[in-house]
Amino acid sequence: MKKVAWWLIAIIITVSTAVYQRLTGPTYPLEGKVTLNNSVISYSLARSHEGMEDHEVSITVENIDIKGHVFFKRHKTADMWTTLPMLRKENSLVASLPHQPPAGKLEYKVILTYKEKEVSLSGEKPAIIRFKDRVPGAILIPHIIIMFLAMLISNRAGIEALQPRDSTYKYAILATGLLFIGGMVLGPLVQKYAFGVYWTGFPLGYDLTDNKTLIAFIGWLVALIAGRKKRQARWWILGAAILLLVVYLIPHSLLGSEFDYSEMNPSTFP
Repeated sequence: MKKVAWWLIAIIITVSTAVYQRLTGPTYPLEGKVTLNNSVISYSLARSHEGMEDHEVSITVENIDIKGHVFFKRHKTADMWTTLPMLRKENSLVASLPHQPPAGKLEYKVILTYKEKEVSLSGEKPAIIRFKDRVPGAILIPHIIIMFLAMLISNRAGIEALQPRDSTYKYAILATGLLFIGGMVLGPLVQKYAFGVYWTGFPLGYDLTDNKTLIAFIGWLVALIAGRKKRQARWWILGAAILLLVVYLIPHSLLGSEFDYSEMNPSTFP
């Protein structure tokens, strides 16, 4: 009965962490509601675009008297803002942001107007959208599943370390193996398909997603080494489990890959 309870606790921690990541990451859409001309308008501004096509910004606005414009510029550049009028398509106002290189970002604002009144859907600050290429499902899906399995087993190992048994080290081995496959093998493949490079963490760059995965993996390796030959390693295993939990609480894609527009020839700016 206790084993069922421990597994249930590990599952709850894992699922809660997954939901937290989903809702707090910088790629999560900006969503909300505004009121203009007595019309309540719900919106969702994407902050991630996958594929080679332009990104369509679409806001449902049934009131035909309300107009809209999209203002955009490349992120971290001195570009002037470009203005796009939003065209009506049935009950929506629509405009398209130009496609960017992998990891390229655009800052954009959606402004709705009615006569002399206007409202910015993102407030004073613009939304920032990052472009990436499509990742094959055969790589992306196993990556996601294995990473959260690693989290689940890591949590279970940490719980087991609180009352050490023979299975504690076995869970540690499994957690480390899953983290290696999901984060150190499939992770770089996802990065390559999405952004064109396998690795942008230490020592090649500052990508937080890569670096936090590396830190968590090293933490588990240390725990395994400390626990070899049946040494008492409960605190090392508990520490590695807590480290991975902290890593997962860092929003996904925070300080992720980012295209440097200054390296482009000005004549080729999209």
